[in-house]
Amino acid sequence: MYRFENLTLQELLVRSAAEYRDHPALSMLDGEPLSYRRLLSRARATAAHLALAGVRPGDKVGLLSENRTEWGVAYFAITAMAAIVVPVMTDFPAPQIGNIIAHAECKAVLVSQRMRAKLNEVPEGMPFLEIEELLALPESDFPFPPVAEEDLAAIIYTSGTMGQSKGVELTHRNIVFDAWATRPIIKLLTTDRVLSVLPLAHTYECTIGFIAVLMQGGAIFYLDRPPSATALIPALKKLRPTIMLTVPLIMEKIYRSKVLPELEKIAAYKVPVLRRLIVLIAGMKLRRTFGGRVRFFGIGGASLAPDIERFLAEARFPYAIGYGLTETSPLVAGSAPFTTRLRSTGPALQGVQIRIWREAGARQGEIQVRGPNVMRGYHRDPERTAEVFTSDGWFRTGDLGELDRAGRLFIRGRLKTMILGASGENIYPEEIEAVINQSPYVDESLVYGDSSGVAALVVLKPDALSLFMSAVHEGMANAQHSLASLLERIRAEVNPQLAGFSQVRRFHLQAEPFEKTPSQKIKRFLYPRRDQGPR
Repeated sequence: MYRFENLTLQELLVRSAAEYRDHPALSMLDGEPLSYRRLLSRARATAAHLALAGVRPGDKVGLLSENRTEWGVAYFAITAMAAIVVPVMTDFPAPQIGNIIAHAECKAVLVSQRMRAKLNEVPEGMPFLEIEELLALPESDFPFPPVAEEDLAAIIYTSGTMGQSKGVELTHRNIVFDAWATRPIIKLLTTDRVLSVLPLAHTYECTIGFIAVLMQGGAIFYLDRPPSATALIPALKKLRPTIMLTVPLIMEKIYRSKVLPELEKIAAYKVPVLRRLIVLIAGMKLRRTFGGRVRFFGIGGASLAPDIERFLAEARFPYAIGYGLTETSPLVAGSAPFTTRLRSTGPALQGVQIRIWREAGARQGEIQVRGPNVMRGYHRDPERTAEVFTSDGWFRTGDLGELDRAGRLFIRGRLKTMILGASGENIYPEEIEAVINQSPYVDESLVYGDSSGVAALVVLKPDALSLFMSAVHEGMANAQHSLASLLERIRAEVNPQLAGFSQVRRFHLQAEPFEKTPSQKIKRFLYPRRDQGPR
């Protein structure tokens, strides 16, 4: 591993090519790997092509593509030529993509053939290049211009839980520092194989599953289709990855649909003295599910359910927890496998500071962050930029949490979603949702405050939903009775596990799965706000 003179993506590209040379860098699962040296040469060729199209240092270039080898080539070509990359999520609708390209003032767009149709609302006459052509461009000795650490490298448009899409401006230093600071948590080898399943346009995957890997000489593999179970299982069997990054939803679905039902079939699982051994065996099976060689399984982007984290810890599964935001490039705090503390995201990265800003007498407060990983601001939005920085320069995350004596961070929820109880108690919806989601009838839930107190929307699991639909076919009266009985059963299970002031007064059926952000957080702004009933 080399040391940086300047924390820029250009230096990372050039130094990694010299250090790791013919080691594989990027590859489709069934394709020919692109070596580190060839990644550099393809980035130069792409930069030369963009320059011919009129792109100059400081210009913005859109990048709209599913995960693939050429995405990485495009990303480094844009940033190494001192232009600014604007990665766009592929699941954004065409009008939103058009708005992003216009708001960012992009001069050109690199797009995959699959995504080309979504560019029908970009400004007329804007040059674009299909990303599949990048590996066939003629060789070039295009000279990269100087790039400074504080130069803008990327503008990333978020799709937040509160409905406020913003263009986050990240500098070269922001991104490279954050990737460098992850090394005590995830130290890679040139023999490591990373299976990338999260969107590269999301900061979590880009910084930790892409930049940090290429900084340390690992090889990254991409699927040629969405990572559904039918595509993922054969890929895991074939590649046998050593490193993976996921969001909690992936592990939660595996645990609740596969692992837990199998455990509950074993009578000895209910015997405390035997339970630990059975869980260890289940952990071995889970590792085999992911190919048998995983040594780092990162989980981030949202909160992991307590019962699932407890199982992973007891099963000695090599999971790692992290906390961060797009605005912090993204990682702020994290723990390596087998060093995690239940319900904690771990301590701050070296070089990053965390403080809890609380009112007098309060145990929890807002998590505020300061460090080289914190964004420059929101693109063309000085008002919202000013709102998220304190007068003494700390970034206000909008998350509630606390630090223990060892400096480990514990997340309680979002400041804007906190419900104020009748007697002034702070009620955290995310904690109640974690309890509700353990119900055998519930797939997912959303807790909010209304005029009666705490209420919840629940999406039923398929088996429970089937029972309800059977009642519908028998008649409306039966359906209403069946639904009321089921919701009351859920309430009876959940409330004894909650403090009196945070118990759920009313449960409502949510017919469709909740809409989610790219990191699989529920878009809360689409659902009942305080003092509102279900729509």
